Amino acid sequence: MDDIQPIEIILTNLTDMLRGLIALLPQIGLAVVILIITWAVSKLASSLVHRLLPQNRMRASLVELMSNLLSIGIWLGGIVIAAIVVFPTITPGDMIAALGIGSLAIGFAFKDVFENFMAGILILYRRPMRIGDYIECDGVEGKVEKISIRDTHVRRTDGQLVVMPNGMLFRNPVEIRTDRDIRRVTITAGVAYDEDVDTSRDVISDAVKGCDTVRGDQPVQIFAQAFGASSIDFEVTWWTGSTPLDVRRSRDEVVAAVKRALDEAGIEIPFPYRTLTFKEPLPLARAGATGSGDGN
Repeated sequence: MDDIQPIEIILTNLTDMLRGLIALLPQIGLAVVILIITWAVSKLASSLVHRLLPQNRMRASLVELMSNLLSIGIWLGGIVIAAIVVFPTITPGDMIAALGIGSLAIGFAFKDVFENFMAGILILYRRPMRIGDYIECDGVEGKVEKISIRDTHVRRTDGQLVVMPNGMLFRNPVEIRTDRDIRRVTITAGVAYDEDVDTSRDVISDAVKGCDTVRGDQPVQIFAQAFGASSIDFEVTWWTGSTPLDVRRSRDEVVAAVKRALDEAGIEIPFPYRTLTFKEPLPLARAGATGSGDGN
């Protein structure tokens, strides 16, 4: 008899649970219907967002984000309603309190993730940079290939891909090198002290203006900058394309053109001279003199 009693207790509990489940079948069925309606409303809302916010006006990542956030909100509301239908003792206040505590715990656990997430939203909304721009941030320089909610993909000029968290781009200054189609380039050119400054300036200016990569609609500026160690140094500035390849190609052409023009004009491009001063006079050996002087 003692062995039969535990079995009876288990059967009784299972029977009660089955009766309770059967009693909840109408509520469960209604909750399933609510979830199906929630799914349909979520799909409809996502479609309306993509239709009302065309991607030619707003970045695709931002449109997708707004669609996902709206879907998540609809699903949370549907799940809360379904849970209240199945378990009437649960009030909306209890659900909101549970969601608030859970959100707080998740926020502390994923602080960096949420920081990158919010930074990504601001970057996508403000549009400080575009796909294809060349940027430099915190020592990373390259071409922007993708901007997502969490990170930004930057392709270096040597081909390496750098995945930068959006929080880094939001906290640090970002240089957008291709914000404009043109970019100013500066080099230093030196001529000997014996050369005429004005003539040298004109020769350098003509050489720079004759280069194909130099923008003709922008000024070419030549300034005598400083008295160098062995030369008068000119600051040479001009405008060219804004991509790194444009800058390198233009600098190569300008340097070669200035060197060629100065050579053709007979203007010396000096190398550093060094004067040595000795404390005592040094004996000088006469060319062709014998070492010992014997036999004279």
